[in-house]
Amino acid sequence: MPVTRRARVFLVDDHPVVRGGLKTLLEDAVDLEPCGEAADFATALAGIRAADPDLVVVDISLGGANGLELIKHVKARDPGRCMLVASVHDESMYAERALRAGAMGYISKQASGEELLRAMRTVLSGRIYLSAEASQGTLRRMLNGGDVQEDPVSQLSDRELEVFELIGRGVPTKEIAERLHLSVKTIETHRERIKGKLGVKDGTELVLRAVQWAIEHQA
Repeated sequence: MPVTRRARVFLVDDHPVVRGGLKTLLEDAVDLEPCGEAADFATALAGIRAADPDLVVVDISLGGANGLELIKHVKARDPGRCMLVASVHDESMYAERALRAGAMGYISKQASGEELLRAMRTVLSGRIYLSAEASQGTLRRMLNGGDVQEDPVSQLSDRELEVFELIGRGVPTKEIAERLHLSVKTIETHRERIKGKLGVKDGTELVLRAVQWAIEHQA
């Protein structure tokens, strides 16, 4: 009987231990195999182009830019590329954003190895993978015309949320600009828009709000 080709998976995560664990998980699977890895945005773009994987598994937090931006860049260049987000970030905040960016699913890195493999196989088959809780949340928003906003932070754009998260992690404005390859003026503009959407009065209140949010959402 002919041997069925194993699906090739490219891993993008800024933690070497996590990449190592995922590689071992894939190597033990009969139908999947690792074909490359990267820790940051630029290396991932080049690696994915070179490896031409069947699936890219990407984290939200990366060096240089976040996983949502990576997904958008990859999908713009190759709309058919299959991508899955595996992250510790709050699924209720990021799952829909990941799908809008072009990913086929979202799973917590705290899930079991069996669940992670199931998520990979699901998106490789062309189906969306979300946890039952995230799926129900998406359905509730659809039934309510998209008006359900339990957290005002949900109103932020992907880039604004990325800036907000970095503020919450104590990263100065100049360093945020360097990490995201944007000007300081652009970051300051994002800060003002974030303040307006969240209804905060000044920079100090914004920082306090961001720090609290980052702690609560494990950002």
